[in-house]
Amino acid sequence: MKAAVLRAQNQPMEIEEVSVANPGPREVLVRTLAAGVCHSDLHFLDGSYPYQLPTILGHESAGVVEAVGRDVTYVKKGDHVITCLSAFCGHCDKCLTGHLSLCQSPEVARKPDDAPRLSTSSGDTIHQFLNLSSFAEMMLIHEHALVKIREDMPMDRAALIGCSTTTGVGAVFHTAGVEPGSTVVVIGCGGVGLAAINGAAIAGAGQVIAVDRVDSKLELAKSVGATHTINAAEKDAVGEVLEMTHGGCDYAFEAIGLKATAEQAFKMLGPGGTATVIGMIPVGTMVELHGVEFLREKKIQGSNMGSNRFRIDMPRFVEFYLNGKLHLDQMISKHIRLEDVNTALDALKTGEEARHVIVFD
Repeated sequence: MKAAVLRAQNQPMEIEEVSVANPGPREVLVRTLAAGVCHSDLHFLDGSYPYQLPTILGHESAGVVEAVGRDVTYVKKGDHVITCLSAFCGHCDKCLTGHLSLCQSPEVARKPDDAPRLSTSSGDTIHQFLNLSSFAEMMLIHEHALVKIREDMPMDRAALIGCSTTTGVGAVFHTAGVEPGSTVVVIGCGGVGLAAINGAAIAGAGQVIAVDRVDSKLELAKSVGATHTINAAEKDAVGEVLEMTHGGCDYAFEAIGLKATAEQAFKMLGPGGTATVIGMIPVGTMVELHGVEFLREKKIQGSNMGSNRFRIDMPRFVEFYLNGKLHLDQMISKHIRLEDVNTALDALKTGEEARHVIVFD
């Protein structure tokens, strides 16, 4: 199969022929139909987050089941599925207490002495990225890394549910628990931030304020549920939020992954408010907060993949889309081929566009 292989950080990926193994007892072979190009991929490409190389990036994807292992009963050949990097074992303490997105069980990957799922034509190992490696024509994954969906869901839209939608909407629904009528601020209007804005609107937030430095993305934010916008390149975002909300918001979401914006999210809160950091702040970066603010019962927390229960959440998000509540059409700025993946990653650096989606034959 063809795949985009990353062999060195800060270097373009190369389109190569890669070998994929036959499914093991609990593995599923998926033919990739669509894969979103996510800012998280860029973090691993540029070294902000280390990863074993060579690897095949990509983790936001949807496809059709091609084959299943002998012990798989959940899906069969021909089923339409969305993948998720939050592969779960189902029986560790995190899974059993409802925190499937925090499962760290090694059993969803092959053992070190097993044959690799992915390899070069000469037999050298290619390390699977986040249990998925979606920038490839096929994915060989554990059965607990996918969810079956209805076949009338457009697959390019379904792919977005595999990461950005689940991360943004899930942070609103699960991590923060946004209440109807509350005031919400979202910093960063990329794919995840737009999903958080959409999720806040679905949750019934009374005021949804979008913050970004690009006017076109702020207009996009309005189309998915923002009631107000702030261009942080032109105004003091913290001061504007405090004025708009008469003293601070109930919930703030940081969807960029920067020290400065994480600190701003905390400063935007009113008494008792909660800031949720969704963005991936680079390894080694420390966030500074004014300690006296904790006397006002302000809180800050992280969110991993929207604290998801993806086997439950993703089919619901499909229904939201088909019922007109989840606005995925606006999220896609361009459809591309696998060969254009490096260009799509470069576009992420500018912050001008929301999502490029790779469409496979």
